[in-house]
Amino acid sequence: MTSTSGLIGNFGQANYSAAKLGITALSKSIALDMAKLNVRSNCIAPFAWSRMTSSIPTTTEAELARVERLKQMTPAKIAPLAVYLLSDEAKEVNARIFAVRNNEIFLISQPRPVRSVHRGEGWTPKTVAEHAMPVLKASLIPLDRSGDVFSWDPV
Repeated sequence: MTSTSGLIGNFGQANYSAAKLGITALSKSIALDMAKLNVRSNCIAPFAWSRMTSSIPTTTEAELARVERLKQMTPAKIAPLAVYLLSDEAKEVNARIFAVRNNEIFLISQPRPVRSVHRGEGWTPKTVAEHAMPVLKASLIPLDRSGDVFSWDPV
């Protein structure tokens, strides 16, 4: 199990986020190394009500309603994907990252190059600033948190 805190980010969870993102790298390495023995390794980032999320403030009616919706996200909603991934039917599914949020299943992308820029004569800090960054800037993603990316109510 991993977490969107590691995959996307969240406030105040640097150590937790680092550990959870590390799990995805470990899982990928296991999948690569053990494929020859038909061993698969996948990750699930579960959205579920737990002791960790039970401290969400409920001082307003809106916060109380949000927490009541979150309480519907139980481990039972995550179990079908976990069981499927353990089955022979999932033999072609390896080194993937999934998220489960109530009745939604997400396939999370793997880190890949987004854009490139090159300079035959090499780079200096000045040419990085003047040439590389203006080209790469359009492909930079915002500094989002999990709640920003999953901004709609769970289905």
